[in-house]
Amino acid sequence: MQELPELDIYRALIADQFAGAQITGIEISSAKSFQASEDQIQRDVIGKVLWFVERRGLHLLFHLDNGKRLLLRLGQGAYLYKGNETDKPDRAAQVTLKFGENELYFVGLRSDELQLLTVREVEEKLGRFGYDALDKRLTIDRFISRFAKKRGAIKSALMDQNVLSGIGAAYSDEVCYAAGLRPDAKIPVFERETWERLYEAMHKVLKEAISAGGAGEHVFSVGDSLTGGHRGHFQVYDREGEVCPRCGGIIAKIDVSGRKAFVCSDCQKE
Repeated sequence: MQELPELDIYRALIADQFAGAQITGIEISSAKSFQASEDQIQRDVIGKVLWFVERRGLHLLFHLDNGKRLLLRLGQGAYLYKGNETDKPDRAAQVTLKFGENELYFVGLRSDELQLLTVREVEEKLGRFGYDALDKRLTIDRFISRFAKKRGAIKSALMDQNVLSGIGAAYSDEVCYAAGLRPDAKIPVFERETWERLYEAMHKVLKEAISAGGAGEHVFSVGDSLTGGHRGHFQVYDREGEVCPRCGGIIAKIDVSGRKAFVCSDCQKE
């Protein structure tokens, strides 16, 4: 599971370990995972400096000093690991960026999940997505307007990256729980007070998850005590049959538009 909080942890860790470092080499074991030719890699990646890393929704952007970008989308089961020749991840990496003695391993990448792009190409790909869920420009009024054309369940809308970007299966359940809403509640019946609760809950849940280290299942490096610190603090997600920490009810698993969702029917009534 890699949603907004987990990717923000990666952003911070990569920036701390690699910002300002030169890419001295690259190993690619799966050509399908990295959308770039050999000539492009030699010209636009090797020898370039990683200036900084940006997170936009469910993507990470590696800004290189030549103006090019590496756009990364981590799918199900994929993760990043910082190591070296004697300290490698448990699974084979599809792509490895070398920074002198240190290496950044991209594990579990699928087809085209790492791409070398120009700024214009990045905007063409990411411009269709909605505001990042933590974007400061996303005011309460803009937040409400993003859902104006939606008629289904709120969980499905929260996960729609064209509405908002960054929220997936786990945090949509957690946001609904924090707001006291059922994940299958229908959007057309919401009043402004409900939207305000949802907006505040979204910020609270995502920021607390980031502060705790996200819920990633793989450490970023040896000695990493931050990653995954939030994994044991979900209130309802993946807790079917357990006691609700708020009211003592029993958490149930339900179906919302073909996706599983977790809810406490005793205190999530709206």
